[in-house]
Amino acid sequence: MATVDRKQREFARREDLFLDCAQALIQRDGLLNLQMSRIAEECEYAIGTLYKHFASKEDLLVALSTRNCIGRVELFERAARWNGPTRDRIVAIALADLIVLREQPEHFRLAQFVWTDVVWGAASADSRRRALEACEPLAALVDGVAAEARRNGDLPAGFAMPDECLTIGPWILCLGMHTLAQQQGLLDPAGIGDPYRLLFKHLHYLLNGYGWQPLFDPGDDDALDRMTQRLCRDVFDAPCPYPTRSTR
Repeated sequence: MATVDRKQREFARREDLFLDCAQALIQRDGLLNLQMSRIAEECEYAIGTLYKHFASKEDLLVALSTRNCIGRVELFERAARWNGPTRDRIVAIALADLIVLREQPEHFRLAQFVWTDVVWGAASADSRRRALEACEPLAALVDGVAAEARRNGDLPAGFAMPDECLTIGPWILCLGMHTLAQQQGLLDPAGIGDPYRLLFKHLHYLLNGYGWQPLFDPGDDDALDRMTQRLCRDVFDAPCPYPTRSTR
């Protein structure tokens, strides 16, 4: 049994080594330039060893995206379980995603690429299953905040939309802005300012539309910045991931 356990640990360490190397190569050379042969060479293993862990490049990319997704859970948990109003916690979850994006910009590009047919469709069923399972805790945390908001009366009693449908709204906003902001030259900062600051304006307008208490005036730029800075400090002990008026 000890020999089996040791081999399993060695296998897991080697797999992490391959994924770490792939992440570094993506950061350095770009996602589309990633090659399995280069990963094996950089890690000083035969390419056959690499293929014992990942049957294809697509499986490796899905595994890397899955690992990055698991890394987001801790930040989402801090936001969802923070001792503050439910509305503030929803905003903090959006901030958690932005903190990850600012620290690891390649994470979102990888996630976008992985969900395309060219990668997702070519990956193994097991790889896709593990990726979907890794996303489930994130959705459960967000839906749990919405359910608590109903119980507390933070959402109107007659709000008929199911929790899992309600929380798709903020997700769409965040995902859409990430997509637009990652396309160089598509958004004009001179016209809209920082795109992520604009994201939180839209998020508050959406939550106001839900009737999510306490209502907030997104047109008050100073109040918006103060709230964002407060949540970053109190929930994550981190600086605001976009430039506020006081930091510009």
